[in-house]
Amino acid sequence: MRIKIKSIACLLLLFIISTTSSFAQGGNTQEPAPVYVDPQGILRWKKNNQEASFFGVNYTVPFAYGYRSVKARGVDPQKAIDQDVYHLARLGFDAFRVHVWDAEISDTLGNLLENEHLRLFDYLVYKLKQRNLKVMLTPIAFWGNGYPEKDENTPGFSRKYGKQRAVTEEEAFTAQENYLKQLLRHVNPYTQLAYGHDANIIAAEINNEPHHSGPKPRATEYVNRMAAAMRSAGWTKPIFYNISESPTYADAVAKANVDGFSFQWYPTGLVANRTLQGNYLPHVDRYHIPFDTIPEFKNKALMVYEFDAGDVLGSYMYPAMAKSFRQAGFQWATQFAYDPLATAYGNTEYQTHYLNLAYTPSKAISLMIAGKAFHQLPLRKTYGTYPADSIFGAFRVSYQENLSEMNTAQEFYHSNSTRTKPVNAAKLTKVAGVGSSPVVQYSGTGAYFLDKLDKGVWRLEVMPDAVFIRDPFAKASPGKEVTRIQWQSQTMQVLLAELGAAFHIKGVNDGNPFSSTAENGRFQIQPGAYLLTKKEKTTRNGNSTFGALQVKEFVAPQPFATRPFVAHAPVEEVSAGKPFAVSAQIVGIRPSARVSLQLSNLAGVYKTVGMEKVGAYRFQAEVPVELASPGLVNYRLLVQDGEKQYAFPGGYEGDPWAWDNYRTDSWQTFVAAENGKLELFNATTDRALFVFPNLWRPEERALVTGETPKQLVLKLTAKELPKEGAMGFQLFIGDKLKGRAAELATFDKLVLRVRTTGATPVPVQVGLISADATAFAASVNVGSSFQEIEIPLRALKPEAFMLLPRPYPGFHAFEFRSANPGAFSLPPVEKLEVRLGELPPAAKAGQSYGLEVEKVWLEKR
Repeated sequence: MRIKIKSIACLLLLFIISTTSSFAQGGNTQEPAPVYVDPQGILRWKKNNQEASFFGVNYTVPFAYGYRSVKARGVDPQKAIDQDVYHLARLGFDAFRVHVWDAEISDTLGNLLENEHLRLFDYLVYKLKQRNLKVMLTPIAFWGNGYPEKDENTPGFSRKYGKQRAVTEEEAFTAQENYLKQLLRHVNPYTQLAYGHDANIIAAEINNEPHHSGPKPRATEYVNRMAAAMRSAGWTKPIFYNISESPTYADAVAKANVDGFSFQWYPTGLVANRTLQGNYLPHVDRYHIPFDTIPEFKNKALMVYEFDAGDVLGSYMYPAMAKSFRQAGFQWATQFAYDPLATAYGNTEYQTHYLNLAYTPSKAISLMIAGKAFHQLPLRKTYGTYPADSIFGAFRVSYQENLSEMNTAQEFYHSNSTRTKPVNAAKLTKVAGVGSSPVVQYSGTGAYFLDKLDKGVWRLEVMPDAVFIRDPFAKASPGKEVTRIQWQSQTMQVLLAELGAAFHIKGVNDGNPFSSTAENGRFQIQPGAYLLTKKEKTTRNGNSTFGALQVKEFVAPQPFATRPFVAHAPVEEVSAGKPFAVSAQIVGIRPSARVSLQLSNLAGVYKTVGMEKVGAYRFQAEVPVELASPGLVNYRLLVQDGEKQYAFPGGYEGDPWAWDNYRTDSWQTFVAAENGKLELFNATTDRALFVFPNLWRPEERALVTGETPKQLVLKLTAKELPKEGAMGFQLFIGDKLKGRAAELATFDKLVLRVRTTGATPVPVQVGLISADATAFAASVNVGSSFQEIEIPLRALKPEAFMLLPRPYPGFHAFEFRSANPGAFSLPPVEKLEVRLGELPPAAKAGQSYGLEVEKVWLEKR
């Protein structure tokens, strides 16, 4: 009896050990890997051998500042993940990637730490799986966890070794091998699957942006050892490695035993500290891959781990980038980075990026359209050169309209108001947009979605209004609101023949009792989720599902602040003798509020004029001609909201006419003399320049005083020119021309005050770049003394222009030249470019160059 009991006990013990061991190695369950890379380097689905493509975002709430910032707002990170993942699914994304902050979940030996960060990442992976968003696992970040704050004293190996030592030193190799094995065998408590066994985690990118140095064979060894460590942990899925971050090591990386290579793209650079103005579609005309001559590079799968049009607020870039990705052969692309709903009011996480469905609705819908393009466009198909490639398949982008658009028989999406008619309105099943179209007329500024559930039954989701009140790409702070959320009733008209003119509207999200009937398709609506039904009764209810979403689901933020705020940028200069418009965005006031402008000029004319509402939050007034005499117009904006009064700029509360109100803040606009010059660049005041090359040291780039009192001079000095053979700057001037649009036809010459700092005269090219990406320029010889050099506008000829700011990575095109420039015209001009022209043959290699520019202006006949 004792022997039998002992035997049973031993068997039970062996079973427990076996089970525990199996669990430690990845659990008893293993889902088959869903994709593979074929011999030609194409990522394919195993189930049908069809090409597989994935498009989505990076998102960081489980780690680093993303975690800390959400906690600082008093928001449970798990709830934040729930909200944000719903929005990612609502936008139709099917891909997620982020570099895991190994610094927070490992020790210096590479042992995995079971902590809150890992738990939240597990939870995120679980929620993404529920919504059918596939995961690209990037286990090693190399980064500290501070940005934009200081790094904390984290325990991980990355903090000990840093980026460069991590890919060269043996102890660092060993720590990473240990970490990779433990991470891939880690069992997610929410899915009950090890990362290596979860089919929703489809592939891995070994690390994030490695900085290789030292012998190239050692770099190849590093990649091979990390890949081998992963495979030894049971990983059977594709493995990618970054080839674009250290381009001089591309041949060493290409020799490694991996299945594909990862790239990034920031075509407008990073951290401009302001919103970029102008047409940046030429920057995304093509994704250039410089490694395709490396034999080992061929037949490997390609992915884009991060991309964004940094500092661009317009909603026209993303589909054009998706088109270029597909043309280059990419099958995975994830934007960096989606802002958490809890902190998107201030855009504090990554100042140069800004994307959130609630706070940047037009950009979010543009990225949604880009995702559709990425999935639908054939691999490696070309669509010509800009502007020919503004239309590709069912997709269209327009800088002038600030618009991305998708138009098929079943789906119609637009990032801003459009006049485009659907291909077949009767067959539509999905509509999404911002603004108005022939299908939906909407007075609000938030995004909306229409999904057909059954015949005569549609789901409508309406987000709150979003109003930009400060530059979201300027210096950020948790106390600084950049986008105001407004929960207001707006007018909507839905023009779908299937629903007719008098359909029923019923709220379905929690706490939404709304019920009404449309008249001629028109109704008042507030943010929420609704059922639109031709018949009053339907079998559909809030608990039913469509795709990975539930009918009643709805997530939207409350306003960060409610105080009145006026967003206004004064026109710098206007024409004399003509009335001009002043417009402003105003939030935080009731519909009954009165808004007026109080104006005066230096001739002693005073006037108060009312401002009319011309948009959801936009007010406008016309400054009368009697104030538009040559000189200066000062003005302030006054708001009367019930008993409260406010004066802007400043937002001062109180009676602006009270005897003891000492606030005199005002905006100002210059009124040019009849024959006045039009200044395009002044070194004293114009600081928003893009300089090439990146001259940032004091001896390379400086503002110095010159011959004229209180006048600064831009001084650029390069010890030698870069391989592109250029030095100069570019400036957006569209705002300077706008106020004097009526006079532009009367200007006939371009004048610059300039000199070279060297003894030998150099050719300087002065160019004007239009909104349609055509450039016209002329070259002049510049000597060592300041000169006012005149260039007749008729002398400007078609030229290439620099693509500034320079992209990251820097191996992309340096210049763009329009294939069909047409004739020069001043009104469409929006950028000025000044740079060294083609150097004379006598110029010596390694010769230093210097250029000093004081002003550039236009003059009349």
